[in-house]
Amino acid sequence: MSEDGAQRLRRPGWRDPRLGVGILLVAASVALGSWAVARADRTTDVLVAVEALTPGDRLADAELRAQAVRPDGLGDTYLSADADLPGDAVVTRVVGAGELVPAGAVGRAADVDVRPVVVPMSGTPPSGVVEGAVVDLWLTMPSAPGEPEDAEPQAPEVLAESLVVADLLETDTLFAGAGGSAVQVLVPQGALPAVLGALAGDGEIVVVPVPGGGP
Repeated sequence: MSEDGAQRLRRPGWRDPRLGVGILLVAASVALGSWAVARADRTTDVLVAVEALTPGDRLADAELRAQAVRPDGLGDTYLSADADLPGDAVVTRVVGAGELVPAGAVGRAADVDVRPVVVPMSGTPPSGVVEGAVVDLWLTMPSAPGEPEDAEPQAPEVLAESLVVADLLETDTLFAGAGGSAVQVLVPQGALPAVLGALAGDGEIVVVPVPGGGP
């Protein structure tokens, strides 16, 4: 064998730069793998709503549970289980059952521009009218006394749109009529006069669920 061939087959020594580069690559791979495993195991506890929450619900009274999530960056997006909240902290928008509570959905009662109003219904709530759902209120008026039977009825009119259902009331409450039910909706303050005036009048308020507006 020639001298050049023997040199090519000779085992590299400790001073060979190729050996040093190989050792650095192996060490870097091990370190990167250890960092990836440690990061994958890192979690942050955030709060989850056990039941649907509607604007104005106090977090101190809500049923919440902690859930570990990854990556830890979610702790800035959702409400941390370790967050130090004031006693009057409320949610300012709907948070569905089982949903992580967004940090941006938490504020004070003064931040909520809606008021709860109870609307009686003549029968059971329509399908889709559940806590946290979105509904419209329509007003239908009865025929005026002495009006001919063949007279064209007054067309229903929209009272308020995109209201959140805060609660469903049992049929034996004071707000529900005999054999009927009632729904508590959150009405923006600007729409309160129209809704309260309709409740005090002779017309019937119809609760209409908005398709896709469920909790």
